[in-house]
Order: sequence, then C-alpha cells, then structure tokens
Amino acid sequence: MTVAQRRGRRIMMSPAELDTFLAEQRTCRVATVSGGGHPHVSPLWFLWDGTSLWLYSLTRSRRWAELRERPRVAVVVDDGEDYGELRGVELSGTVEFVGEAPRTGEPCDELDAVERLFAAKNFGLDAMPHDGRHAWLRLTPDAIASWDFRKLGLP
Repeated sequence: MTVAQRRGRRIMMSPAELDTFLAEQRTCRVATVSGGGHPHVSPLWFLWDGTSLWLYSLTRSRRWAELRERPRVAVVVDDGEDYGELRGVELSGTVEFVGEAPRTGEPCDELDAVERLFAAKNFGLDAMPHDGRHAWLRLTPDAIASWDFRKLGLP
C-alpha cells in the first residue's frame, strides 16, 4: 500500500488513527466509471481488515456491472458536520471478486473472518445472512489519502 499524500501531512491520519476510524464507520461511497466514461457513486457498507476494504455489493447493480468491466475504483469514507471536525479517508485501486457471485454461503476460507466481522458490525449477528443477491469485493488500495481537520485546532 502506497500512501501518496504530499499535501496536508499535518492533518493526515496515522496508521492507527486510520484503522480506528475505518473500524468505527459503517458506510462508504464507491466511485466507478462506465464504459462510456460516465461516473457513478453509490453508498455501501464495508469492513476494513487493516489491509483491505471489503465491500458487500448487489450483483445486479450498476456498480457491479461497471466493476466487472473496469475494476478500478475510488472509495471515500468520511465523517463530521462542522468544518473543524471533518475527517475521512480516500482509498483507490483495483477490486478483486472473492467467493461465488451471488454469495449463497458456500465454504470459502478467505471469507470466514470477513463475514463474521461484517455480520457483527452491521447486523449485530454472529453469522452472515446470505440472501443470494450480494457478493464480495476486496479493495487492497494502491493509494490512501486521509484527513482529520480536528488536528487544526479550530474553534
């Protein structure tokens, strides 16, 4: 993972701050581009495992179709209302499709921990409910940029 952030080092999150922030947040915004060059942004729940961002996407969605054609993606997770409390992370790279699509719960060692953690975080459950409509995407980012305006000490 390359942290290609030159400007704003003063407000950049440390690796520990970034991990904590991504563990606390639930919703990200996923940006894709169609074959015709049209951008598309959509919200998704996610799980950060310290290395990769895991996205559980509908397989019959515009996002899924665009990522099948062009797997490059940018994802933003942000928080805050007032200027001095804004913070967030932008991750970009190429997604990988993991497990069967759509996911029906077939054994997949790579997804065991991910699904257990995702189910606890987002559904308050011990096991992942599979609906046969979603599947997994893994983004191991090429670049990460972060900001935490609280570090500016504004009133």
